[in-house]
Amino acid sequence: MAVNGEALNNSTRFEHQLEPILELLRRQKLVENLAQRQAQSRAELLETLVHRQHEVELRRKLKILNAADAAYLLDMLTLDQRWLVWSMLEEHVAAEAMLDMSEAVLTSIVEETDSNRLLTLLIHLDADELSEIAEFLPSDVLASAKAQLEAAEQQWLEASLSYPEDSVGSLMSRDSFLVGPSQSLDEVIAAFRAMEEVPEQMDKLFVVQKPRHLVGVLPLTSLLRHPGDERVNNVMQPNPVTFSADEDAEDAAHAFERYDLISAPVVDENRRVIGRLTVETMMDYLREHHEGAVLAKEGLSARTDLFGPVMSGARARWLWLCINLATAFLATRFIALFEQTIISLVALATLMPIVASVGGNTGNQTIALFVRGLALDHINRDNLRFLVMKELLISVINGALWGCLLGGVAFLLYGNPGISIVMAVATLLNLIIAAVAGIFTPLTLARYGRDPAMGASVVLTFVTDSMGFFIFLGLATWWLV
Repeated sequence: MAVNGEALNNSTRFEHQLEPILELLRRQKLVENLAQRQAQSRAELLETLVHRQHEVELRRKLKILNAADAAYLLDMLTLDQRWLVWSMLEEHVAAEAMLDMSEAVLTSIVEETDSNRLLTLLIHLDADELSEIAEFLPSDVLASAKAQLEAAEQQWLEASLSYPEDSVGSLMSRDSFLVGPSQSLDEVIAAFRAMEEVPEQMDKLFVVQKPRHLVGVLPLTSLLRHPGDERVNNVMQPNPVTFSADEDAEDAAHAFERYDLISAPVVDENRRVIGRLTVETMMDYLREHHEGAVLAKEGLSARTDLFGPVMSGARARWLWLCINLATAFLATRFIALFEQTIISLVALATLMPIVASVGGNTGNQTIALFVRGLALDHINRDNLRFLVMKELLISVINGALWGCLLGGVAFLLYGNPGISIVMAVATLLNLIIAAVAGIFTPLTLARYGRDPAMGASVVLTFVTDSMGFFIFLGLATWWLV
């Protein structure tokens, strides 16, 4: 309860900070609109007296925001308001906010910011932070920012950027604290106290033998629980969970969740410590990956700006709209094959969308389960057969149950037992087909290295609509006409 109360207080605190800023932005917009409607002299007066007062007050309000709050604010503003706020943020806050804002907002900010100001902001970031946003920066700006780092940080940044995207190496940080196994705990505590800044999520120290060979980890709690003259090798934990730099980041994130890790060492093939992973980095990665998968399922990109230009938003949707329209036209061709059947029994036209709709819902549920299973690495060659048979059996049970129910409804509406039977059988068969499509669409996409969620719903809609129409009208033609 205390945690929830604290979260509520933090949310309320932020709302109190945010609302005055939003109100000032609304007033600023109102002044600009009024100025545009007035004569030039009047407009200049408004701009000079009122507009500048608002700017001064806005700058004062923005100074109390930390980087995370500033990033959140920028994410929710329209383009003109976003640019105004961005131009008023203090340099160090703006620089750190770049690490927390969404990909879409960061992309637009970088595109619109002058290279000189961008470089001025990047000076406030270290090598780890630069590596987080390097892919969004112009190559010349990134090169200039890298040139201002110390030699060791330059090497680290180059090494980080050399690892593939979505790998552990691209996410690890260099802020590891290394201790020797023969050191006493008092010596470790003295070295720990001498640090200028304690790295975030530092719950353990890495125990190494020269050169940086990992032999164990020393939890910080051990520094408190054991005598100061105790040696590290007597209280350390051998064989800790480690990761390699080329390991898949999503697998590492799930390992953090599975083992309740806060931090973990990254080692090379010789078990030399080359970096550190933290739970914050892993959870941020999972969140961004999930958001990207949700958008990809609907044919959108994580870099789609909610407040971006209208034409950019329209173009981003053209591909999947085109595919959707093409599959819809194909589905209608199945209807055209049975025009005479529909003319003979008009009731079929009102019932066939139900069959397609029920199949689509069932298939989407199956897709959701398999996409999640693939993301969590729960599906493998050993259990795939069981999962396929289970989903098919579920579809048969649901198809028989709801097919009979829909058949009964059709009989009550039209009093035709033939239509009732066709409705029941078509529902059963389409649910089975929907389950097959829901299983093998994400599996096929994953096998060929594609995002299992991307385009799966479009394929499923085409299959359930076209096959639903074909089965329902085909059975009606064979049975009733």
